[in-house]
Amino acid sequence: MKAIVLTKTGDLKNLLYTEKREIPQPTAQEIRVRVIAAGLNPVDYKLAEGWGDVQWKQPPVLGLDVAGIVDAVGSQAAGFKEGDRVFYHGSLAECNGGFAEYACTTAHTASKLPEEVDFTSAAALPCSGYTAYQAVVEKLKLDQSKTILIHGGAGGVGGYGIQLAKHLGAKVFTTCSPKNDQYVKGLGADEIIHYQTEDIRKRIEELTHGRGVDYVVNTVDSQTATKDIDLLAFSGELVAVVEHPDFTRLRFYEKGLSIHEVALGGAHLNGDDRAQRKLAEIGDRYAQMLLESQIKLPAVQTIGMQDIPEGLRQLKDRHVAGKIVAVMR
Repeated sequence: MKAIVLTKTGDLKNLLYTEKREIPQPTAQEIRVRVIAAGLNPVDYKLAEGWGDVQWKQPPVLGLDVAGIVDAVGSQAAGFKEGDRVFYHGSLAECNGGFAEYACTTAHTASKLPEEVDFTSAAALPCSGYTAYQAVVEKLKLDQSKTILIHGGAGGVGGYGIQLAKHLGAKVFTTCSPKNDQYVKGLGADEIIHYQTEDIRKRIEELTHGRGVDYVVNTVDSQTATKDIDLLAFSGELVAVVEHPDFTRLRFYEKGLSIHEVALGGAHLNGDDRAQRKLAEIGDRYAQMLLESQIKLPAVQTIGMQDIPEGLRQLKDRHVAGKIVAVMR
């Protein structure tokens, strides 16, 4: 089959196109999917560069976000049959990801895709959408009296996070570049902070009259997450999506703060069946929200399979607003 194979970790130049990759065979608990579309995510280029020290059994095909049609069903895989439309967030430890014509995943982590939702839209959902759902809906308890700062509102996680927070009634502040102002406003952001030219702490103090925000969702890095501690009001909560803050900055009994971690892909790795099935539940919830027009997809740029390495380079250089989705057929 055709695929983009990571021949060696360390550099994106080692992602090579081939037409001779062997079609994967599903295990007893897996389904095999004929891939129609696959979403690109920062974790893909990080894995290619050696992040996480993942030990693959063979040169891997990356691509965690997949949408397609079930092609084969393992002997113990329940809930699916050949021909079903599906989408899912795959395991980063597996070798048979979505940047190929066929991919495999565990059946209990996949969601059925309604006929009304196209494959490209579905492939733009899992990694960023599920992460935002865990951060905003499952970790935090938002209501109309709460304020939240979501970093990177023009990105995948940020874009879904803004919408989920607004749906729950919170007042939403976000950071972005000026060129993305209208985009994030369209998603529901109440206030925009231009992180490249404005002092985020000063703007938050102005917007909250010195109190600080109730919640922060950090999608940037440890340094920014550490600075976020000073943006929080008393009893505030920080969700770290990318990296932890410097915990030495926390002083006990100062603010009564809570720090949350989101580890979406960890559900595949820790052996917790309930956590794994939660991925499918979140996918089912998003499918319903799309059908009911409760959520908008981020801006989606489509590319071909052979353009995936360049697409990942653009993601790494932060030149993308919204999502990049590779269409396989």
